[in-house]
Amino acid sequence: MGKTLAIVNPAARNGDGARGAAFLRYAAGSAAAPFEGIQIETTREAGHATALAAQASNFDCVLAVGGDGVVHETLAGLMRIPREKRPTFALIPCGNGNDYARTLGMSFVMEEALTQLSSAQRISADVGVCNGEYFAETLSFGLDAAIALGTYERRRRTGREGTRLFVEEGANQLVFHRDAYDFTAIADGGTSKQGSMHLFAVQIGPTYGGGFRVCPNADATDGKLDCCVAKAPLGMLKAAYLFARAKDGKHVGHTGSFDFFDAKSLTLEFDREPPAQIDGEPIYGTKFDIAVLPGALDVYFAKGAAH
Repeated sequence: MGKTLAIVNPAARNGDGARGAAFLRYAAGSAAAPFEGIQIETTREAGHATALAAQASNFDCVLAVGGDGVVHETLAGLMRIPREKRPTFALIPCGNGNDYARTLGMSFVMEEALTQLSSAQRISADVGVCNGEYFAETLSFGLDAAIALGTYERRRRTGREGTRLFVEEGANQLVFHRDAYDFTAIADGGTSKQGSMHLFAVQIGPTYGGGFRVCPNADATDGKLDCCVAKAPLGMLKAAYLFARAKDGKHVGHTGSFDFFDAKSLTLEFDREPPAQIDGEPIYGTKFDIAVLPGALDVYFAKGAAH
């Protein structure tokens, strides 16, 4: 991995990030460490990871330690560095959702993740961009975004963690907030299509919400955005059934309720502002210009990871 900058979110997973910083300091003295030298920085506030990564052009690798939030911020900083000087990205996950870690095949156990990096494959991965904001894994609108954002609030309020929170928030949204939004979509500059949706997901990797395989065939290296649209209207019982099946990607066969397609660029416009999230962070508006940047970031994937 060469000369490495570690960006650590000490608050990740109720303080596990702080343990990760201590672990890296200990591991740095080991002959088995996968880096030549490491500088460890802990984030102090929102946006700090972006600022740190943006100044990392003299490093070979930037290692994020945390969840999807620190991944999102670190990516934003790295994308400010010209491609030829941009460090390789690596991840030791210790967040709650860890969806980008799933795409990279990284273990959620820190010690195992560090060992994986010793034999990791350096691969050029795609990066998504929406209205000028970059994303590593997921962008979504409607029901799933409302669930993701509600899960964050539920986690903050209760101090609990795990996929169960996503399921609890999903049940709440399905019963009380199963809203539909009319949209116009233009994929790859083609003919505009209109529809009504409960959910519209645009994926680089296959999962969101802590492992829900909304676009199970998404490949972070194929130069495409994978899209899933849950068509409105859906009754509560059917919506709940399909939500449960989406955990393992088993909703794919329900073509009467879902549309699946891929694109390199996409313009989406909604009749009113929907709940929307980008790598788990809120994003606002009614019109969204979305594109994939093929191979824009070199990333360490665990050896043998499906991507």
